[in-house]
Amino acid sequence: MRVGLVTADAGHPLLAAVTELLTPEHQVEWLDPGGEVRDLDLSSLADVYLLKARTPRALALAALLEEHGAPVLNSAAATARCQDRVEMAAVARAAGLPFAGTTSVAALGQLAAAGAPDGPLVIKSRFSRRHDLVARADSAVRLRELAADWPDEPVVVQEFTVNSGWDHKLWVVDGRLFAGLRRSELAPDGRGPTLPLPVGDLPAGWTESALRVGEIFGLDVYGVDLLDAGGGAPLIVDINAFPGIRGQAGAPEALAQLALRAAAHGRSRGRDERKVPEVSQK
Repeated sequence: MRVGLVTADAGHPLLAAVTELLTPEHQVEWLDPGGEVRDLDLSSLADVYLLKARTPRALALAALLEEHGAPVLNSAAATARCQDRVEMAAVARAAGLPFAGTTSVAALGQLAAAGAPDGPLVIKSRFSRRHDLVARADSAVRLRELAADWPDEPVVVQEFTVNSGWDHKLWVVDGRLFAGLRRSELAPDGRGPTLPLPVGDLPAGWTESALRVGEIFGLDVYGVDLLDAGGGAPLIVDINAFPGIRGQAGAPEALAQLALRAAAHGRSRGRDERKVPEVSQK
């Protein structure tokens, strides 16, 4: 099988581990989403592509690969749904998922101009990307500080939910669940290392919510950020398509198996589509 990695970082620990698992028997190719599309040979595509990039160019490339019959995990459409936090929240809440209430503001400067908030807020860039804005604002002063650095940034606003200061990081690969605890970047001391969290220690409702995310958003590889909203009630605050999933035993194996199964299915589908219909002898 030929497995393509759509990423600007082929040395990412998860992808490097998957490559090591696959290369004894399969071919792994790196496709830089920042490259020129005209250099891509569309007549000789890989059997499956893993989309570990979320830039507009990467999404456009993934859509092109799909148009030419190549399976892409996650699909361009599913990945895009997780880029816009307004659409993300709307889809999740419409499906009954316990997603944080989310409102959009066209520019952070407008929010700062409205004065002091009624209570602590979590401010995030509307469009998820590397080094985007995620911050807590408790006062008009803090809002003005953020607006000075991000004056025209489209943002979403969520009410701050009192919690332990730890984010529950749940990752899913083809229906297999992994978990970890990470100090929230909104905590006073900032983000810390990810600590082990046995999946069996999660409340059943948390597991169910995490797995439903994949069904609702059409994702095969994804992450769900959860808070304990009190009494063990889960509150989803973010969903990420194809996160890093670092240091999770079994994750590279699950991803490699998913890639090979999708590749085999895509190759079989291709043979079926090219099959010449039998001519009736009657």
